[in-house]
Amino acid sequence: MQQEILALGKNVDTIYQSNLALFRQTGIAYQAWEHEPVLDYETDARLADELGWTAAPTKSLFMKMKGGGHSLLLTHKDSRLDSKLVKQALGKRVSVCTHDEMAAAIGCVPGAVCPFGLPEEITLLVDPVLYQHPELMYTPGKPEFTFAFASADLDTLLAALPNTVIPLPEVHSA
Repeated sequence: MQQEILALGKNVDTIYQSNLALFRQTGIAYQAWEHEPVLDYETDARLADELGWTAAPTKSLFMKMKGGGHSLLLTHKDSRLDSKLVKQALGKRVSVCTHDEMAAAIGCVPGAVCPFGLPEEITLLVDPVLYQHPELMYTPGKPEFTFAFASADLDTLLAALPNTVIPLPEVHSA
C-alpha cells in the first residue's frame, strides 16, 4: 500500500509538471492557486467563495470503453454524462471507472482527475458547454492546486496534446 501511495504521488507530480510545461509551450496565460486539497465538491465550493474564483469549474470523467481502452470526458462540473452521445462519438459503450481503476490507469487522485498530461492512448472527449464560459478551471493533478485559463484557449491547449481529441456535438433542447 505504501508503494502505491508513493507511486501515485510521483505520477501526480509528473502530471502537474506536464501541465506547467503545456502552458509554457503554448504561451497561454493562466492563473494558479495553492490551497488545501480539493477532493470533493463541497471543499471546491467553499474555496471558490473564499478565494473569489470566477472561472467555470470543470469535471473530468475517466471512463473505460467496452472492448478495452479508456477515455476522458471534459465537461462542466454540473453536466451529466450522456452515455448515448459518448457512444455515438466513440463508437463504443463506456462506463465510469472506479477510483481504483482510474488510479491504476492514470495515477490521479480520486476527485482530482486532470484533463491534460494523460497517456496519449487516452481519448479526450470535449463537451461544447465549456465554450459558453469565459474562463475554465481545473485541478492540474495535485489536489492542492487549481489552474484557470480563458476558454478561448482550450482548443490551443488540446491541439498541443498527443491524445486524440473528439469534440462532442452540441445538444439542442426542443
